[in-house]
Amino acid sequence: MTPPARELAAPAELVIFDCDGTLVDSERLCVQVDVAITADLGCPFTEEEVIETFVGSSTEVYTAAVEQRLGRRLEPGWQDRYEHLYAEAFAAELVAVDGVVDALDALRTPSCVASNGSHADIRRSLELTGLHERFAGRVFSAADVTRGKPEPDLFQHAARTLGVAPQRCAVVEDSAYGLAAAQAAGMRAFGYSGGLTPAARLQGHGAVLFEDMRELPALLHAAL
Repeated sequence: MTPPARELAAPAELVIFDCDGTLVDSERLCVQVDVAITADLGCPFTEEEVIETFVGSSTEVYTAAVEQRLGRRLEPGWQDRYEHLYAEAFAAELVAVDGVVDALDALRTPSCVASNGSHADIRRSLELTGLHERFAGRVFSAADVTRGKPEPDLFQHAARTLGVAPQRCAVVEDSAYGLAAAQAAGMRAFGYSGGLTPAARLQGHGAVLFEDMRELPALLHAAL
């Protein structure tokens, strides 16, 4: 049995960052697009419902929620016709999460990215915000594994690929799905509550919660 992340005492050798909402301030843009998409499909979700149901989820979770409200199945690749909406919003407004550049500059532990997004989407977001070179060659997508977050597969894959034991990994996430995945993987978790997901929704996963990305290096050091 894997011990809870909060009980692990080994020094962190790898910091695993989520992308959307953690490195790049994309969630607010995605929520607006998702509201438009669900309305177009005939099963409108409010912004609050999108935040509650979709933020941090995998494509499978997203599709299942939409299909349940629609009362029918969607064709494979149904999201492809809406991809231009995300691309246009990101090109116009996407920026890095406030304080994350300062945090990365102060971080001395090796890091990587593990996101439920596709490799193309992750690369686009990191390039638009000037963060791509910081993680070149250390980016992992849910497309690399059978199951995305909230399952632990993606984080386990990233750790295994980079040769670090799960108990020596620290995960930085902004969603309940991501924190659940970190906990299931036996990794220490740090929940960023300065975005759309309130701290109350991030509780219950053994994570250290914080609101300002500039606090992260000190929190990581304190957890060692």
